[in-house]
Amino acid sequence: MEDGNGMQATLLRHDEEVEEGDLKGRIRDESRRIWRVALPSVISRVCTFGTIVVTQSFIGHISNIDLAGFALVQTLSVRFVNGILLGMSSATETLCGQAFGAGQHHMMGIYLQRSWIVDLITLTVLLPIFIFATQIFKLLGQDEAVANSGGYISLWFIPFVYNYVFSLTLQMYLQAQLKNMIIAWLSIFRFGFHILLSFLLVYTLNLGVAGAMIALSVSSWFLVFGEFVYVFGGWCPNSWKGFTVAAFKDLVPVVKLSISSGVMLWYIRHKLSN
Repeated sequence: MEDGNGMQATLLRHDEEVEEGDLKGRIRDESRRIWRVALPSVISRVCTFGTIVVTQSFIGHISNIDLAGFALVQTLSVRFVNGILLGMSSATETLCGQAFGAGQHHMMGIYLQRSWIVDLITLTVLLPIFIFATQIFKLLGQDEAVANSGGYISLWFIPFVYNYVFSLTLQMYLQAQLKNMIIAWLSIFRFGFHILLSFLLVYTLNLGVAGAMIALSVSSWFLVFGEFVYVFGGWCPNSWKGFTVAAFKDLVPVVKLSISSGVMLWYIRHKLSN
């Protein structure tokens, strides 16, 4: 009887060790999957924020008033538009994730194109925020010199913010396929390219604020064109079948989901920032 009890205890310990080993293995595998998705996104966000900081640093060496104007536009206008477009782009993540999980890979390219259409229209509607920035800042009680500088810099931000339409949606599209490591590498190259271009335009060519803003826009579109090359070049053969008129059909559900996602995320970011 004692031998039987001892054997049973040994088997129980063995089962516990197996279960503990399986649990550690599952945790390790799940952590690997999480980091496979999260790490490229973290690198991308850090590099994106880094380009803004680098541009702000260069402008700070040019003029304190221009630095204040840049910070004003970045804090109010750009963050507002980025919050809206980031939220709307999360609808792309939802739709592409569902299509990928259901095995309808061809629909991912259509959802991506629909998101471009909706986001382009949304950003164009929001453009008066940048066009009439000087008047808006003065209405908010800003110093006239800072408001004028902010209005000038705000116009330079227009080509920059249009990259959000493509960069954010492409990131969601590639992330749904676990192919977003390409975004991390492109973001790293873009950050280094941005620093070199800023030195060239601001110091070597002495273009001042205009040079810093041109470097910001060019480096941002460098990332977008890199993503275009990856997607259009055949590295997403199952999900990208080319441009199609089907993207213009059934836009209403995409608009509803995009608007609700955009407003929700903007509200959350606004509450957290306060």
